[in-house]
Amino acid sequence: MKKELWKPGNMVYPLPAVMVSTADKAGNDNIITIAWTGTVCTNPPYAYISVRPERYSYNLIKESGEFVINLTTEALAIATDWCGVRSGRDFDKFAEMGLTRGKAENLSYAPTIGESPVNIECKVTEIKELGSHHMFLAEVVGVQIDPRYMEESGRFALNETGLIAYSHGEYYTLGEKLGGFGHSVKKK
Repeated sequence: MKKELWKPGNMVYPLPAVMVSTADKAGNDNIITIAWTGTVCTNPPYAYISVRPERYSYNLIKESGEFVINLTTEALAIATDWCGVRSGRDFDKFAEMGLTRGKAENLSYAPTIGESPVNIECKVTEIKELGSHHMFLAEVVGVQIDPRYMEESGRFALNETGLIAYSHGEYYTLGEKLGGFGHSVKKK
C-alpha cells in the first residue's frame, strides 16, 4: 500500500491534554490548555510546555518563571476545552469554570487547580524560541496528588482518575488496559 506524502508537520498523537496554571509576580493568574507538553528527563525531573508568544499566559510564565501542569480528567473535559478557547485577558477562568485555586508547595506565584488529580509544580530553567511556539523547559520541583486515588498498598492509582488525551483536534478518554510495561516478554 502506497501512503500519501504530506508536508512536514507534527502528527505525534495522542497527547496529554493538560491545564497549565500560572501567575505573574503581581498575582494575576490564568489557566491555559496545552497539548504540547511532556517529560524531558527523569533524573533530575524535567518537563516542558510549548506556548505561542501571543497567548496571555506566555508573559505570566516568562515573568514569574513558574507554572503548574495540572492533569485533566473526563470530569474536567469541559473546563479543559473552555480554558483553551477563551483568553485570560477577558475571563477569570477559575471563576468561570468553578475551579479551585490551590497552593503550590514549592512555587511563589503559580496556583494549582484543586480538582486535578495531579499537580506538577515547575520552575522554568530555559526558554527556547523555536518559531510559532516557544518551549519552556522546566525543572519539576514538586508533585501534589489527590489522596483519594491512593491504594492501601501505597500505590497511586493514576489510571483510575479518568485521564483524557487530545488527538488531532479531539478529546478522548484513555480506554482499556492492553498490558503493562514488559508484558510482551514476561514469562507465563
